[in-house]
Amino acid sequence: MLCGVHNLTRIKVAERVRNIEYAIRDVICHTEHLLQAGRKIYYLNIGDPAAFDFSTPPHIKQALCKAVEENENHYSASEGVAELREAIAKKEKRVNGVAISADDVLVTSGISEGIEMTLAALVEKGDEILFPGPTYPPYISYAKFFGGTPVSYETIEEEGWQPSIDDLRSKVSEKTCALVITNPNNPTGALYGNKIVKQMLDIAGEHNLLVISDEIYDQISYSEDFASTAYLAKDIPVVGLNGFSKVYRMTGWRLGYIYFKGQGNQLNELKQAIEKECRIRICANTPVQKAGVAALNGPQGHIKEYVEKLRQRRDYAWKRLNEIEGISCAKPEGAFYVFPKIHEVGSRWKTDMDFVLHLLRDTGVLVVNGSGFDTVYGVGHFRAVFLPPMEMLEEAFNELERFMKKKTQKQAPKRVGYG
Repeated sequence: MLCGVHNLTRIKVAERVRNIEYAIRDVICHTEHLLQAGRKIYYLNIGDPAAFDFSTPPHIKQALCKAVEENENHYSASEGVAELREAIAKKEKRVNGVAISADDVLVTSGISEGIEMTLAALVEKGDEILFPGPTYPPYISYAKFFGGTPVSYETIEEEGWQPSIDDLRSKVSEKTCALVITNPNNPTGALYGNKIVKQMLDIAGEHNLLVISDEIYDQISYSEDFASTAYLAKDIPVVGLNGFSKVYRMTGWRLGYIYFKGQGNQLNELKQAIEKECRIRICANTPVQKAGVAALNGPQGHIKEYVEKLRQRRDYAWKRLNEIEGISCAKPEGAFYVFPKIHEVGSRWKTDMDFVLHLLRDTGVLVVNGSGFDTVYGVGHFRAVFLPPMEMLEEAFNELERFMKKKTQKQAPKRVGYG
């Protein structure tokens, strides 16, 4: 072979990865040319409180440093450090009224790994997973990745994005293997009422469905108290997913957990399958797990202060959005997202992604297209966080308002925000 001449072999990529999407981060690639041109970007796309003025509490940082200094830098048990699993079980009882033991808990590298492991253990080709429409994108992507079919059940915008019980019931089929409940919800900020959750659990019980309950925003609510699905479930089997990113502002630390609440040996086989997955990835970060113990067992007063600051930003964002012609927004009652409707998608903008790209190009405001959270119930919307300081939020919404005034040629009928 002559120097410099190579017989290039085509590397085949597995079909299952070709269509992976994660809209929340996929939109970031569209900022590259703007950053190169020196443009200012208002990042309202990622739910990362630690990226703004919500620092990780000092006692948690100190616990991490102490763990490293004391040489807690080794592999730990694949199912998680025993002390952390015990602290998680106590937290679930204290905060959510869920009675589990440390043996019911598996520690993961963030809740995203928990979603992946759970769906990997459940989903086979042709299986259907029910999830709220719109939903957190990994539920869609991982269901497809493992050969399953994601099926969205309607949540009603005019009712604060509460699930439609009739629609949910109509979506259950003989192929359904699990029902996902995300409460408080990402991307809508909806907080599901106890009555609604109980009705969803009744459907799961009627059809012998496993319930997967994503509760990572369990302590971030602004109206009635959140009630855990596992607490309400009684004899319905529940796999709980939670983590430290949102409440304890440990986003980059990647620490989460799965717990299993069922009757007798009901969930043993599933738990054992996920334990095998834990072993092949070795373990979660050991010193971070030690810091997780401090997060759960240490001072909790910072959470109330954090939520109150978020409430003020929620109120401002909701009010501003509903004052902008061509946009309306349901009032979020949990988490830190707004999910406004764009009234001129289909006329002024072809799609919600078209809106997002035009907004970014003209103003530097980066939000996420609603269709990235569900191509049925998310279409025609966008998701934004209200995590930035008030001054930054004001600048971003001023830019959005100017953009809407400039772009809107025909006045769209103004709809009052749902509250």
